[in-house]
Amino acid sequence: MPKSKSTIKTKVTEKSPIGFLKRLVDKTKKEDSLILLKLFQKITGEKPKIWGTSIIGYGQYHYKSDRSAQEGDWPLTAFSPRKQNLTLYIMSGFKNNQDLLAKLGKHKTSVGCLYINKLADIDMKILEKIIKDSYLEMKHKYRK
Repeated sequence: MPKSKSTIKTKVTEKSPIGFLKRLVDKTKKEDSLILLKLFQKITGEKPKIWGTSIIGYGQYHYKSDRSAQEGDWPLTAFSPRKQNLTLYIMSGFKNNQDLLAKLGKHKTSVGCLYINKLADIDMKILEKIIKDSYLEMKHKYRK
C-alpha cells in the first residue's frame, strides 16, 4: 500500500504582518516584534509574510522530509511573538554558531528555534549575525 503524501498545514497567507503585530496586547512584545520585523527585512531584503496564524516569514523554500512523506513550503527564516516568548526560526540550526550563542545573552534553543523573552535580554549585533548566517545558509542550500 503506498504512503499517503503529507503536507504541512502552515501556509503563507495574505494577512498583514504590521496589522497582526499592532494587535498584540503585550506592549514590550509588540515593540520588540516591530523591531524584529525591520531587522529581518533588513537582513533578508525579503518582504515579510504571515504564515499560518502567527509566524512572520521571509523568503521561502520547498522541502521533502527524509523521515516521512511530508513535504511543503516554509520560510527561509521567521519569527513569531508567542505568549511565552519571541520565537525565532533559525532554520539552519545551531551547530555552527555555538560561539555566538554563548555571547547572545538570555535565551533558550530547540532544534531550529531560538527563544527570547525580550530583546533587552540579548546582544542585538550577535542576534543579527545568527539570523543572517542562517538565512544565507538556507538560501544557498535551497537556491533555485
